[in-house]
Amino acid sequence: MTRKLNAVAENGSEKAPPGKGLVGSQTLLRGLDVLEAVASGATNLAMLSEVLGLATTLVERRYLSFVPRVGYALGPKLLELGYQARGQMSLPRVAREHLEALASGTGDTVHLGILDGTRALYLDKIPGRRRVEISSRIGERQPLRSTGLGKALILEENEARWRELYEAENRDGQRYDVSLNAWLKRMREYSKLGYAFDLEENEDRIRCVAAPVRDATGKIVGAISVSSAAQYMGDDRMQTLVDEVRQTATLISRDLGWSEPQGASVRPPLRAVKP
Repeated sequence: MTRKLNAVAENGSEKAPPGKGLVGSQTLLRGLDVLEAVASGATNLAMLSEVLGLATTLVERRYLSFVPRVGYALGPKLLELGYQARGQMSLPRVAREHLEALASGTGDTVHLGILDGTRALYLDKIPGRRRVEISSRIGERQPLRSTGLGKALILEENEARWRELYEAENRDGQRYDVSLNAWLKRMREYSKLGYAFDLEENEDRIRCVAAPVRDATGKIVGAISVSSAAQYMGDDRMQTLVDEVRQTATLISRDLGWSEPQGASVRPPLRAVKP
């Protein structure tokens, strides 16, 4: 952090090149450096104030707050902007371009959905190029336990919650040929791997690969899936699609503000779970 602060101060001491545009952009970048330094834990920016003349302005505009003998902290204006940004970054809008690229690259149908009570709510659907009819519709609610997308939405729930969700669909009269014990075993594997399959569980002869989408807090806020007929979705191809689906989910998550934890590594996929 000290190196970063020193670097900001040194940049501030350099003579700005001629041209209002350059001067303005440099001032903006230095101001952002100050905000990032405070966000990283710096509180004493007296040196920066003298060199850049920005801290006072940032306090006046409420991007920073200042308490004597305590120092600087991020200000309420950033909370306001963050709230507005969150409202503007709707999941379907952020995800759409990535979903289109995934559908184009795979040739298969791509879905986007969120958790809605004890069901998965489908927010978007991009049909594939194959002669395969996937009966899902935007706005409908699908089961959690039998859809790949639904299982991806609940990967981080505990086992007690998984049992509740499984039994909830029993009470709703949903027919399902996978026993609770077999389903829990699959969910444990999916949870470790970070993705989920639908092995013709929700719709006859339809399979899919799904992965969760996260927001800036790391929480699962949605999921995506690639679906196709079983003839195009053998075990080997499903394993091949895992990386593509997870990568697309990662790109959407990053656009929502998520960043991968340092030192995290992609775990090698297990072989497909058999029905």
